[in-house]
Amino acid sequence: MSDGALTQDRFLGGKVQIWQPKQGYRAGADPVFLAASTPAQAGQSVLELGCGAGVASLCLGRRVAGLTLNGVELQPEYAALARRNATENNIDFNVYEADLVKLPTALRERRFHHVIANPPYYLGARGVKSGKSGRDTALWEETPLSIWLEVAAKRLAPKGVLSLIQDAARLPDVLQALPKTVGSLEILPLSARVGRRARRILLRARKGGNAEFCLHAPLTLHNGAAHLSDFDDYSDTVKGILRDAEPLVFPAVRKGNGQRNV
Repeated sequence: MSDGALTQDRFLGGKVQIWQPKQGYRAGADPVFLAASTPAQAGQSVLELGCGAGVASLCLGRRVAGLTLNGVELQPEYAALARRNATENNIDFNVYEADLVKLPTALRERRFHHVIANPPYYLGARGVKSGKSGRDTALWEETPLSIWLEVAAKRLAPKGVLSLIQDAARLPDVLQALPKTVGSLEILPLSARVGRRARRILLRARKGGNAEFCLHAPLTLHNGAAHLSDFDDYSDTVKGILRDAEPLVFPAVRKGNGQRNV
C-alpha cells in the first residue's frame, strides 16, 4: 500500500504514530481503550487477535515497557502496516499474517499472560456493508464471535487475563459464547455522557477464575449533557487515557472484608 493511500495518525498525544489507510478500516479510540484496560506488567506476554494496523498492541507497548507483544492479522495489507508501525515506533511486535482459526504452530504451542481483541462488532444480516474489503472485514463479523472467544481462551495461560472491547448491543452474544474455562468476569460499560446508554463495553476475565460476575458503573467519556463547542470535552480521566497513556483502572471489586481485581 503506497504512502499516498495512507495517513499517519497520532495516538496517545503523539507518543504512537500509526500509518493506516485513507479508505477502509481506520482505528479510533476503541483500541486505545482496550490497550489502557489491559492490566499487563513488564515481563509478561500478550497476544492480540485481529491486530489490524497495530494500534492496541503498540499503545499497550508504549504504556508498559518490557512486554512480549504478538499479533495475528488476517488481511495482508494491515499485517504489513502493523509491522511498519512497530518498526517506526521502535516497539517490538511480532505480527503473524494468519486466520485466527488456523494459527501458526509458533502461536499454537504457546500460552500468554494476556489475550486482547477488538472483534468485528456487526452481524452481516443486520446491515449493509460498505463494499470496502478492509473496512468490512474489520467491522462485519464473518468468523463467529464464539470462535474468537474460544481461540482466546485456549491461548491463555492459567490465570491469564482476557481483555475485550465490543459493541454494547453484543453483550448477550459475548456472555453466551464465553467459554467456561474463563471466569471472574467483569464488564465496564463506556457511555458518551451521563444518562446516555452505553455504546461500548470493556470485558475482563481470567483463565480459571471463579469470582462472582461484576457489572461496573459506566465510565462516562465526556463532560456535560451535550457537545457545545468545537473543542473536545473529554473528562480528565479519559484525557489521561487517550493522550497521556494512563491506564484505565477497573474499580476494585469488594466482597465481604476483602477486595479483588482479576
